[in-house]
Amino acid sequence: MSAPALPLVDSHCHLDAPEFDADRDAVVARARAAGVTTQVIPATRAADWPALADLCAREHGLHAAYGLHPLLLAEHREAHLPQLRDRLAYSPAAAVGECGLDYFVAGLEPELQRFFFRGQLEIAHELGLPVIVHARRAVEEVVHTLRAFSGLRGVVHSYSGSEEQAQQLWKQGFMLGIGGPVSYSRAHRLRRVVSQMPLEFLLLESDAPDQPLAEQRGQRNEPACISGVLDTIATLRPESRDVIAAATTANAQRLFNLEH
Repeated sequence: MSAPALPLVDSHCHLDAPEFDADRDAVVARARAAGVTTQVIPATRAADWPALADLCAREHGLHAAYGLHPLLLAEHREAHLPQLRDRLAYSPAAAVGECGLDYFVAGLEPELQRFFFRGQLEIAHELGLPVIVHARRAVEEVVHTLRAFSGLRGVVHSYSGSEEQAQQLWKQGFMLGIGGPVSYSRAHRLRRVVSQMPLEFLLLESDAPDQPLAEQRGQRNEPACISGVLDTIATLRPESRDVIAAATTANAQRLFNLEH
């Protein structure tokens, strides 16, 4: 792996997950050594919001986002939406999320997913915050839903849609989060999107502890590994690794209003 370009932003990392309880400080240290100076940590359920706030307050370079993930639908309650609005009114946050739609996992009631997704989009729109969107086998519906919220900004993380859907998202000002899946040689459509997309809409992400690089398949993923994501992207595009690194960092800083 080539030397890291500095600084890098991991735009999607679940550093608060229990998989990191035993060595979280070491994970952060390895990220910093790899040039990852900043991480955005999206919450997935209301019960985790206080601990996430404490984690980000303790460690420089960690930025919380608060949301309700569709995969944890059974844990969400209608009251969590006004609680989310109240939290965002007084607690620093980079974004609303992780929120969205997931039609891959069976048993997640679509209408209830839509209720919580739209509720979080309304809060983000009202407060002028960006959104971090999960869209698995639901990209087309996500694109159409976002159109109802003019001026809303955000990122569709772990992008898995088509070139045409990506173009629709860019027209709405949305970025694409790209992580470990781009390193898989059989990810032809994703690689084609990444190779041709406007650089101004590209974000690097780990989604740690999930979605490791192809060479680390089956292992716990870490934010340090976005250096490898960057390496892969640099083989797909005409720009140099350093140019891509600088652009993705600037994109994240602009979207999430991060300090430079």
